[in-house]
Amino acid sequence: MTSAADAPVLELDVGRLRRERYAKLQAQMAADGLDALVLLHGPHVAYATDCLPEAVDATHVAANRPVAVVLADQPQPCLLGGDPDGLDVDAHPAVWPDIDEGAADLGALLDAILGQHAHGGRVGIDLMSGAMLRTGVLSGVEIADAANTLAAVKLHKTVDELACIHQAQIRTSRAMATVQQALVPGVRRSELAAVFLRRLREEGIDANMIDVIFQPMARRMADGPRTTTGHLAFPTWSGDPVYAEGDLIWVDAGSDYHGYASDFGRTWVVGRPPTPGEQRCFERWLAVMDAAYAAIAPGATFAEVCAAATAADAPHRNDGDQPWMPHFYLVHGVGIESAEMPFLGTDNGPDFDAANTLEPGMVMVLEPAIWEDGTGGFRAEEIVAVTDNGWIPLGGGHPYDPFEVPA
Repeated sequence: MTSAADAPVLELDVGRLRRERYAKLQAQMAADGLDALVLLHGPHVAYATDCLPEAVDATHVAANRPVAVVLADQPQPCLLGGDPDGLDVDAHPAVWPDIDEGAADLGALLDAILGQHAHGGRVGIDLMSGAMLRTGVLSGVEIADAANTLAAVKLHKTVDELACIHQAQIRTSRAMATVQQALVPGVRRSELAAVFLRRLREEGIDANMIDVIFQPMARRMADGPRTTTGHLAFPTWSGDPVYAEGDLIWVDAGSDYHGYASDFGRTWVVGRPPTPGEQRCFERWLAVMDAAYAAIAPGATFAEVCAAATAADAPHRNDGDQPWMPHFYLVHGVGIESAEMPFLGTDNGPDFDAANTLEPGMVMVLEPAIWEDGTGGFRAEEIVAVTDNGWIPLGGGHPYDPFEVPA
């Protein structure tokens, strides 16, 4: 397993981050045959311009949605709305693409920015609001899906992107250490969430990516709500439970550092050490993780990592079962989104896993889950980045307490 000593030293250079991302975008546009990109999705706007969203709450973002335009032959992006202060952008007035009047203004502004490409060009766009459709925005161009272009550039992280994810995870972990100290019998979920959010601000983080999850897990699947997979119900609605001694708590949280997500997962037990059965689940989880780590290398197929993880826990489960939740995955990526490619062990199926290989710069969040019906189980998450000759941990070193790692 990884330790704090294994974690790399990664320093963020914001200027280099912006330059390299923009160069990657323009190179991918050339490969995709695009004259321009029009981006409305907050993380995509941030990727192109470094204009970070003002709020995670989508209703707030949509009320004052910045728009980015990237031209294939221009040295800087255009930013419509948002805060251009300190950014290397061509600033334009704000538009409101979700209402008809604002969409009409956006259409006129795009015609001016696109110039000759406004009629007959090929433009990628990631979101088309109803108002934009009603007012004919970009009706004179060939439309392509910008999500494909962004997916390609997001897949391989630069060193500065790795630094952002590393910092997001480290700071989230420090906040969670304080939360774990506050987890005692009689405390409410809302109180833990308040501790977490306060500590995030103290860590210099302004954005909480998801409504933090502290889910008390039933000891039997039959005692939890029904699921379409017939497996564990996680995560479920938050509510405001009061935790009791012996509760098994599955934790999931994420925050944002300079536009990049963390992903923190652990299993905690309230007010007592784990039982032998709970510790056994943890040790099975460790074995799955060690096997997955050993299989991660550039050139390895997604299927090879999944097979290694499955084989490590095969003596404890039925043939064909896998040591992760079927409605989740063994691995997902993380970056400007809390879940993005690569995805390993999903309902894309074995052919997808066999056809895709790991490459340097990919970031992987490993999250197997072990469950023994009647006992409970263990779930946690770790983030690694694929390198030229293996992998490195990002934000590593958070303990697994109260579970004990065998010597």
